[in-house]
Amino acid sequence: MKLLIKLAWRNIWRNKRRSILTLAAIMFASLLAIAMRGIQLGTYDLNIKNVVELFSGYLQIQEKGYNDNPNLNSSFQVSTNIINALKDTKGVSGFSPRIYADGLISYKDESRGASIFAIEPGAESQVTSFMKNVNKGKFFSSDSSNEIVLGSELLDNLNAKVGDNVIILAQGYDGALENNKFKIVGTVKFGAPGMEAATVIMGIKTAQSLLAMENHVNAIAIKIQNIEQLKKVKFSLAGKIKSSSLSVLSWESINPGLEQLLEFSNVRGIVFLGILFVIVAFGILNTVLMSVTERYREFGVVLSIGMPQIKLAYLIYLETFFITLVGIVLGNISGYILNSYIVHHPIMFGGELKKFYETYHFLPQAQSSVQFSIFINVSISIIFISLLSCIYPAYKVYKLEPLKGIRHT
Repeated sequence: MKLLIKLAWRNIWRNKRRSILTLAAIMFASLLAIAMRGIQLGTYDLNIKNVVELFSGYLQIQEKGYNDNPNLNSSFQVSTNIINALKDTKGVSGFSPRIYADGLISYKDESRGASIFAIEPGAESQVTSFMKNVNKGKFFSSDSSNEIVLGSELLDNLNAKVGDNVIILAQGYDGALENNKFKIVGTVKFGAPGMEAATVIMGIKTAQSLLAMENHVNAIAIKIQNIEQLKKVKFSLAGKIKSSSLSVLSWESINPGLEQLLEFSNVRGIVFLGILFVIVAFGILNTVLMSVTERYREFGVVLSIGMPQIKLAYLIYLETFFITLVGIVLGNISGYILNSYIVHHPIMFGGELKKFYETYHFLPQAQSSVQFSIFINVSISIIFISLLSCIYPAYKVYKLEPLKGIRHT
């Protein structure tokens, strides 16, 4: 075996130009695959974190069935058991109760449909970041005042300004229509025109009074310390909440559209990587086949003096493995340097692409990742396709007859 390893290593450098070109091709393929996958996964993590921490939270406690059919009747009280379960669950870094409702907001002769979103400002600031997006006025500090914050576009549609009073009409928990006067103290931008044109944010106690919900809420949004702990935290929390009517949902269930969009993009990225690997496979096949064909006479001689054909096939595989391994090592080093650079210097988007990203609440930038799994998966994939490409050349050597090899020209 040692002799075969020596022969394989020496054979690689017999034609230096071809070996260097093959090494460069494998290195470039590894670098491109690592960069593509790193940017893909890094951007996914960035946008998941941005969208989830902007509004929905990583997890939510809801009444079963509420996510499929949101309504005020699917509500629950924040009991001591729930609070203790949240505080005792490792990985939970914050939680905030919420109420969601629909209504009508009016100012003078203008009326618009509104999505009422009720929160506790202190608790919500520990879970999401949308309160930092105030672009006019301020955010209310009390959850029981008559102060509200509107989406910036909704304020414009009402032809109102910060400081004006508006009327909000909504159907309450008991089915009766309720209304009250509120003062606009500020506006927020979510980066999504649809939300900015309809959202009304108020204190949770104010909403409970308006909607006759007493101490009920529709959901509790939860922030966790690490997204990689999501499944573990979800399972642990679900086991501690002693209520058959409540469920713990992850961000994928709360935002199925986001999950589907990311999954589609992920599949598209894997297809592109597959095409790249196929191109690399044909390149390696061509190189190995040329190398084998040029050495038919040499192989015929060594076969005639007694070398087993299976060892010649092993030799071809060893040569391919060595040249692939060197190319992958160089590609991994280059890929790590490039991905590390993009981690610290994200690629910023502009123009129409920026608008498209902001429509889905994504940050208009590409981030990268240096996850260990990226390098391992790309390396294993390229080694696999390289060895797969050797099957035909190795088979030709295995079937070579000594006399035909010696006579080959």
